[in-house]
Amino acid sequence: MSYDFDFGLFDVEGFLDDAEEGLSDDFPVVPLRDMVVFPHMMTPLVVGRDRSLKAIEAAVANDNLLVVVAQRDPEVQEPEIEDLYTIGVEMVVGRTLRMPDGTTNVLGQGRRRVRILDLPETRPYIRARIQPIAESQQVTLGTEALMRAVLSLFEKVVQLSRVLPEDAYVAAMNISEPGSLADMIGSLLDLELQERQELLEIIEPAERLQRLSVLLANELDVLELEFSIHDRVQQEVDRSQREYYLREQMRAIQTELGEMDLEMAEIQEIEENITQSEMPEEVRAKAWKELGRLRSMPAASPETAIVRTYLDWLLELPWVQATDDNLDIANVGRALDANHYGLPKAKERILEYLAVRKLSEGQPSTRSPILCFVGPPGTGKTSLGRSIAESLGRSFVRVSLGGIRDEAEIRGHRRTYIGALPGRIIQTMRNAGTVNPLFMLDEIDKVGADFRGDPSAALLEVLDPEQNYAFSDHYLDVPYDLSKVMFITTANILGPVPPALRDRMEVIEFPGYIEEEKLAIARKFLIPRQLSENGLDQPDRRLKFSEQALRGMIRDYTYEAGVRNLEREIAHVCRKVARRIAEGKATPRHVTVQSLTKYLGPPRFLRDQGDRADEVGLAMGIAWTEAGGDVLPVEVTLMNGKGSLMLTGQLGEVMQESAQAALSYARSHTHDLGISDIDFDKLDIHIHVPEGAVPKDGPSAGITMATALISALMQRPVHRDVAMTGEITLRGRVLPIGGLKEKVLAAHRAGLRTVLLPQQNKKDLVEIPRQVRRDLKFVFVSRMDEVLPVALLDEPGVSWPDHGLGAKGHRSAKNRTG
Repeated sequence: MSYDFDFGLFDVEGFLDDAEEGLSDDFPVVPLRDMVVFPHMMTPLVVGRDRSLKAIEAAVANDNLLVVVAQRDPEVQEPEIEDLYTIGVEMVVGRTLRMPDGTTNVLGQGRRRVRILDLPETRPYIRARIQPIAESQQVTLGTEALMRAVLSLFEKVVQLSRVLPEDAYVAAMNISEPGSLADMIGSLLDLELQERQELLEIIEPAERLQRLSVLLANELDVLELEFSIHDRVQQEVDRSQREYYLREQMRAIQTELGEMDLEMAEIQEIEENITQSEMPEEVRAKAWKELGRLRSMPAASPETAIVRTYLDWLLELPWVQATDDNLDIANVGRALDANHYGLPKAKERILEYLAVRKLSEGQPSTRSPILCFVGPPGTGKTSLGRSIAESLGRSFVRVSLGGIRDEAEIRGHRRTYIGALPGRIIQTMRNAGTVNPLFMLDEIDKVGADFRGDPSAALLEVLDPEQNYAFSDHYLDVPYDLSKVMFITTANILGPVPPALRDRMEVIEFPGYIEEEKLAIARKFLIPRQLSENGLDQPDRRLKFSEQALRGMIRDYTYEAGVRNLEREIAHVCRKVARRIAEGKATPRHVTVQSLTKYLGPPRFLRDQGDRADEVGLAMGIAWTEAGGDVLPVEVTLMNGKGSLMLTGQLGEVMQESAQAALSYARSHTHDLGISDIDFDKLDIHIHVPEGAVPKDGPSAGITMATALISALMQRPVHRDVAMTGEITLRGRVLPIGGLKEKVLAAHRAGLRTVLLPQQNKKDLVEIPRQVRRDLKFVFVSRMDEVLPVALLDEPGVSWPDHGLGAKGHRSAKNRTG
């Protein structure tokens, strides 16, 4: 856009005088779209609409005068009076020029403001009756001050603007009339149509100057901000260009001297590595593309480091490097037995995999198993994975998933983020250095989820053999083959693991150890390791543990399914002995059961059941826990009251319903139980499960609650060495339960002798270790009336309960102290 302030294009003053003589009552009207014409300003118009062309012709044929007015809506093609603003400008048509496209270019000059009163005719062109608007040109002190302020602002705008020429300010300085000055500056500013029309409709010059000063101030703020931004950008560009030129000169000089700069040496090294790499063709094409981008980037560009880091990841990842599996099945079996005691299922599964690999040599690669070791803490899940890797000759890598809540921890971040990195899967594969490591995903049951995504969903692709051959990491953006990796996951419980993820894994359960197994593990593994770590493995200071001492540790100082705490107690003894030896004091070389109190303090767990009496209202249940299982005593007390049932011990909803079912069974069988004379409406029953800080739930305590309740109602004690588990129905049926192995081992650890189990769980007895089956007596029941004869003492001489609950009423069950 250009401006010409030479008003000598034609004799405007003489022309205006001639036009004044031919002034008529109505004028042709030309509606304007997206523009406003100001008085006294030379304005070019491009006219193309038919009615506007005819209006121009009528004006030229008569007195060269017409009215131009802005449309309210530029999209209206045939405007009527309601589509036009009421204030326009009377214009003198100077020159017209027809163009080849049918339009006409018109050069005219605005004369004065006019108000459109009516449109008598709209065909063949618009004619309007107008009323000229007179404005005062008197210059007062206030007006003079406004003119100076506007000129000052306009000068700054012209200096900062890349569009307005300096002649614009010179022309403004030569205007002495306030109204003309406002119109001239307003026509030059880049304003919206509404703002221009608003300025045109202000009649008083002082008000117009006031409004113009506001618009100039806003324009000045925008221009100053634009100039500041442009200046910063220009400085950065100048600096980058200067560095680029200097680097190019330095590169040219080094080329002439036969030298190579560090940047070119790195690029050449990357190029050689890509050529020698055995990466797939799709990945190689991606690497060449990124290397081409790196060549064209200035060294100071921030993206240079991003591309170089990405290429390093592609080059450092193992694509085909693999280790050869040790297929000597007997040797692998011996290695596993040497490092771990028991665990037959896990060892058998690994040997089966090796047998298949051995028989399928020369055929397409066998699909690697995806195993899930589930069991209580301290049962050897993680250490067995390491032993499997060593026996197979594979590298072992491990990732702990506990507490992970971000999906990007698995899939990585996209390279659009600053500091983006691949996920833990790809990072660990780079550390492994081979495509077939043994990859352990520890604590898979402790993966969380939040607004950043669900890592368990990302693991679906990792642990699916049908998908992980082309695992997609967001950072790499190329497929990576995980099909040769042997994945082993570990968990304490399967409950938190999503069903879809659980379906992709082969679950192998790790049961808790019995006392004999713990004794063998301590002899074979724990004691030698602790003696070595505490400097007691030399012949002159070797420490020996008696069998009774180890059994005392297992029974009185630990209470766990695994052996982690047992090893801590052994280490505790070894440290105390090591200290006495280091201080030169006399120290016995044998640890006996009598010396345990000196080394470890008083026993922490009392499991001797010999001092516990058969009690009324106290039955011993067994429960499954994350630690492998525990005993669950249930106490019942009867009191005078209003027939309410109180349940305490932080019981869950299912367990509370089991208590209700047990009470309903007892009330519906009062005749069979010989308690038909008890008035339950005057009896309050309190059922409590000790260790109230521990939440408890599940239906398997049903028969335990029923036995304790019936014992209190009948005043018949419960055998102290009987444990039981099973769900009860209102009809007295005993339904099967889960976690049988852990529950039976818990009863065995607690020193109980008889275990009542549902009849339908008899098939699960094969999972119980043989030693436990020899030590315990199992009674299988299908109805509640089969439970009571075994659980309750048959004492013919015992007095039946006083149903009035007087001074010699029922005894309340005592708390278990063991």
